[in-house]
Amino acid sequence: MRERPLSPHLMIYRWTITMAMSILHRATGVALSIGTLMLVWMLAAAALGEDTFTQFADFAGSLTGQVLLFGWSVALFYHALNGLRHLAWDVGFGFEIKTAKMSGIVVLIATAVMTAILWCGILCK
Repeated sequence: MRERPLSPHLMIYRWTITMAMSILHRATGVALSIGTLMLVWMLAAAALGEDTFTQFADFAGSLTGQVLLFGWSVALFYHALNGLRHLAWDVGFGFEIKTAKMSGIVVLIATAVMTAILWCGILCK
């Protein structure tokens, strides 16, 4: 019996920035979905009264809450910016290897800058 060839998989391909960013785009989509639960908690707490909202605010102000909010903001900026990159691809721009790599780097840098500006505004009152 003759063996069938194996399909290529991630262990065969050399990782590229485009591959990593595609996987990260999906992961940030999931993170945003999960992180939205905290937004729902905030809105429900606000609707239920001051005591309930104070409980939410205490959690959001804790180290755990701040880490979750920081991660959610990174995911939000990355997913939005990379979504714009995908939109450009949808209309036929940026498919060249050099351009795709450069636009990925721009998305990563812009994500870091936008996140830093947001959190500096929050923490540097």
